[in-house]
Order: sequence, then structure tokens, then C-alpha cells
Amino acid sequence: MSSSATSRPSVLFVCVHNAGRSQMAAAFLTHVAGGRIEVRSAGSAPADTVNPAVVEAMKEVGIDVSAETPKILTVEAVQASDVVITMGCGDTCPVFPGKRYLDWQLDDPAGQGVDAVRPIRDAIETRVRALISEVAPD
Repeated sequence: MSSSATSRPSVLFVCVHNAGRSQMAAAFLTHVAGGRIEVRSAGSAPADTVNPAVVEAMKEVGIDVSAETPKILTVEAVQASDVVITMGCGDTCPVFPGKRYLDWQLDDPAGQGVDAVRPIRDAIETRVRALISEVAPD
């Protein structure tokens, strides 16, 4: 496992065009796991800011993502992760035999207001909590 040196599983969330799904998922996983999991988030296109509606929706649950800058997907990021979660963009993510891939089909909050983002945020939180019990059980 690539994270054996740190003894923490590594999870990469991949979302096309750096939309808010992967940013919310990574923020929730980092927040809820409390350092037990190494978390990355990336997309297939560059972006300079996080969706303002995502920032507002996450602040409502006590998580600040305003300072995050979305990363561009790289082969190295996939190789360095134990679990790769594609969020509606499996065709843009490089695939390596033997690596664990999951696909989370979720609505995309890009360009939507906070009212539309809240249910997506809540669905992501539920999935993240289930993921923690799988990859980093207490």
C-alpha cells in the first residue's frame, strides 16, 4: 500500500472540472477522520477558487474550505492513493490494475446556489462517514 510509510490510508477524490463535489468530500473526510486518513482532491481542469456556494454550505456545518485551491489531476496523485473515488468522471481518471476505485454518482453543485448545494453536501457527508468505517475503522 502506498501509504504504508505513514500507516494512514490515502484517499483521492476526483471530480471533472474541479466542481464542488470533490472539494466537499475531501473537506468532510479530513474533518471527520481527524487525521487518520490522508486526503486529496483533484479535477481534470485548473481552477483558482472554490465554488462560493460550497464555501457557504460548508461553513454552515463548521468546515472552512475558503482557502482551498483545487488541484489538477495527475497520474502521480492516483498512484499515491489507496482509494480513488471518481465523482461522475471515471472516463477522465487514469486506471491502474489492482487499485481500489469507487464511483460516487452525485449531483454537481457547480454554478448552483447554496440551497441546491445543501442536499449534495449532506449526501456526501453520509457517504464519507461510511467510507471512514471501511478504510480507517477505529
